[in-house]
Amino acid sequence: MIESNKKYVIGLDFGTDSCRALIVDVCNGHEVATGVSFYPRWKAGLYCDARCNRYRQHPLDYMESMTEAVHMALSHLEKEEVASICGLCFDTTGSTPVLTDRDGMPLALRPEFAEEPDAMFILWKDHTAVREAEQINTLIRERNLDYLIYEGGTYSSEWVWSKVLHVINTNPAVRDAAYSWAEHCDWMTGLVTGNTIPEKMFRSRCAAGHKAMWHESWGLPSFSVLLELNPSLRNILPHLFTETYTSDTHAGALTTEWAARLGLPQGIAVAVGALDAHMGAVGASVAPGVLTRIMGTSTCDIMVAEKTEIGDRCIEGICGQVDGSVLPGFIGFEAGQSAFGDIYAWFAKMLSWALKNIPETEAGQQALDDMLTGLTREAQGIELSEDNIVALDWMNGRRTPYADQSVKGAIAGLTLGSTAPEIFKALVEATAFGSRRIVEHMKSQGLRIDSVNAIGGISKKAPFVMQTLADVLGMPIRIVRSEQTCALGAAMFAAVAAGVYPTVEEAMRYMGSDIEIEYRPDTGRKKIYEILYRKYLQLARNAEIINHTNH
Repeated sequence: MIESNKKYVIGLDFGTDSCRALIVDVCNGHEVATGVSFYPRWKAGLYCDARCNRYRQHPLDYMESMTEAVHMALSHLEKEEVASICGLCFDTTGSTPVLTDRDGMPLALRPEFAEEPDAMFILWKDHTAVREAEQINTLIRERNLDYLIYEGGTYSSEWVWSKVLHVINTNPAVRDAAYSWAEHCDWMTGLVTGNTIPEKMFRSRCAAGHKAMWHESWGLPSFSVLLELNPSLRNILPHLFTETYTSDTHAGALTTEWAARLGLPQGIAVAVGALDAHMGAVGASVAPGVLTRIMGTSTCDIMVAEKTEIGDRCIEGICGQVDGSVLPGFIGFEAGQSAFGDIYAWFAKMLSWALKNIPETEAGQQALDDMLTGLTREAQGIELSEDNIVALDWMNGRRTPYADQSVKGAIAGLTLGSTAPEIFKALVEATAFGSRRIVEHMKSQGLRIDSVNAIGGISKKAPFVMQTLADVLGMPIRIVRSEQTCALGAAMFAAVAAGVYPTVEEAMRYMGSDIEIEYRPDTGRKKIYEILYRKYLQLARNAEIINHTNH
């Protein structure tokens, strides 16, 4: 039997590939149980086309995987323990918006749009809206408007207005059926609390501030400006929002229907959701001066600062600064790289092209699984030299500094003697150089960075990558122990919404994870990386000139 006063909360983390459910003891942060469910349609490659950078996810993937992940986690608990769960909260990738009907349901849930990618959630890494992002940036700059000053100065094709505008511009059937739009984190919260009506749905301060140009001084951009982008937006704009909420806000109670579906107690508290990286930073005990790196398929770099430290300054070239987006009462900052682990996966997939016609066998699959391990082993043994191959990490565009999804990656210094491990090593170093460029940019803008914490799959599984990053940054990298840090951050907000703790800072005190390992920079290697980093910067300048000339 558990103690009568025992209380648990559940954090639900929707990543690029899967949903993770984490059950946490609110008293000590003990991670009681987990469940992971991969999105079945996404795993099958449905609705995506990498050739045109289209990445879509069906809402049924989210609903089904959430249900499976929660049941998997609950299977490890006794009946009394399940009854002790008092709150839940969501974190999701973003910007991952969807166009909805008047009930707030994604259009893909309607029979006529069940197989229409434009009616589904548009994943964060979808870059079909590059032209629309350029249109938004041009209009705002020509009109000398303020909407981008808290977005780092540049609007991205990864963000909601670019994506919505792209669908409106290119798909008349979806355009005519659309009543509103919702971010993934907001829709999940609305779904399980029975509050999906667009005009009433709780909207995340985090998602709206970083991705939708929302600011407390003006709300969303004015109708007149948005209608200049496309007059058809008039059908959507009246059904959006003016207010946003930080994630310590109680958004409602779990409905009878979803309590039954998930196997959770009816009526438990549901907190306002947020983006995964921001909640991951909370799970990693973010504080002023600490840069939290969420490292997976891409990276997000999250910081907070006191309002008195920032004042009226606007940090340029990042992915936004938003009051309360990470910790209520603090200014939250976001930066990042559009591809990180995705670059390593791309290289392995490219090398395996010749094996594409080999029948799928256990041995063949094992060979593919071992490829990155073998590349890493060989790359670690290559002598570091200032004459090494240098690569540029823009294979999926550039997120920071100064977002530009039209730029492309590059590899320089190849010879007929170049090997796959040498190229892989250069790609690892390129992702580290891209990380350093972000750190240097943020410091140059006056943000204080005293230490770096890392979370996410890459930080756990790739010591070669992490040591390279420490050497390139010239800073120690501390790895947070929790395997599910984003879900842990969501669980902390769930504990606040459930009334267990009055503030998120208090929840972090009791529920925070400790440091598992620290990578320290090698001073000898750092000297050579200084030379290679200068070559990286030159390659970036050259590639940008070539790209924009062709563009």
